[in-house]
Amino acid sequence: MTELLIVFVVNDNVQLMDIAGPADVFAEANTLHGRPVYRSVIAAPQKSIRSSCGFALQADYRLQDLNPLSIDTLLVAGAPDAAHSLPAPEFIQWLSDTAPQARRFGSICGGVFSLAATGLLNNKKITAHWADVDPVRQRFPTITVNADSIVEEDGPVRTAAGVSSGLDLALALVREDLGEKIARDVARQLILFYKRPGGQRQYSRQKELSPAGRSALQSLQRQIMEHPSATYSVDVMAEIMQLERRQLTRLFTQETGLSPAQWVEQTRLAIARSLLEAGRSPLKVVAADSGFGFVRTLRRVFQRHLGITPIEYRKRFGHSR
Repeated sequence: MTELLIVFVVNDNVQLMDIAGPADVFAEANTLHGRPVYRSVIAAPQKSIRSSCGFALQADYRLQDLNPLSIDTLLVAGAPDAAHSLPAPEFIQWLSDTAPQARRFGSICGGVFSLAATGLLNNKKITAHWADVDPVRQRFPTITVNADSIVEEDGPVRTAAGVSSGLDLALALVREDLGEKIARDVARQLILFYKRPGGQRQYSRQKELSPAGRSALQSLQRQIMEHPSATYSVDVMAEIMQLERRQLTRLFTQETGLSPAQWVEQTRLAIARSLLEAGRSPLKVVAADSGFGFVRTLRRVFQRHLGITPIEYRKRFGHSR
């Protein structure tokens, strides 16, 4: 098997973990395979760059010195400010010309903004860091973003959600190339999840608890947030607002993008998450205080929205006593 060249394309302020984590996965795969399969290199507009944590890095190649035909996999690494500062047009043009010549190409975390700017992700399904999902959708409406995926594959495109998910992406690439056994052994050796339980929504802090829309609607939303265990059917909410059912549904959809029932459920979910993070109350108390009423309902909503159970969520994100 010919050595596969993995090119991490970076710019100033690159997030170090976007390149260091995946590179270690490829290096460990080489070790466990018994001979070099991957060679990881850094390519940048200039030889010397600085990472977001302050470390100085020396690129292996300047972009113009790299032979596109030698690249097996091209991965664009991100930066903490990637959503607000696109690289120079020359950088985007180089990506646009070079990435399609690789066997596969993609992005890690904020690198998605540079790659999307080339147009190569148009009509593709990708993933992005949960905080970048809305900005990507707004700026690149032809791209389909799976907000919950850790890693997404569409044809030659491979995308990773955020920061540490570059490790998941690298494991997926090793699995593609070398099979399940090597990939599992790499995960064991590096003490990684071979497959993470749940998606990235469990890590996100969405805006469920922020009243939105007209003042009358915000008044209702605050009432729900303060007293989540009360009954909030569409009829009850319409009566509080002194509106017809259809009017209430239309108002919620226009102002929040959610139906009344969806808004109530997401708000109760946010309250339940906060309760699980902050304390050690029994699940039946959490279910009652957040408005779900029954533990089975609480569990069903957690599984549907976050992909994990309330107990798993508390173990992962709860404060120790």
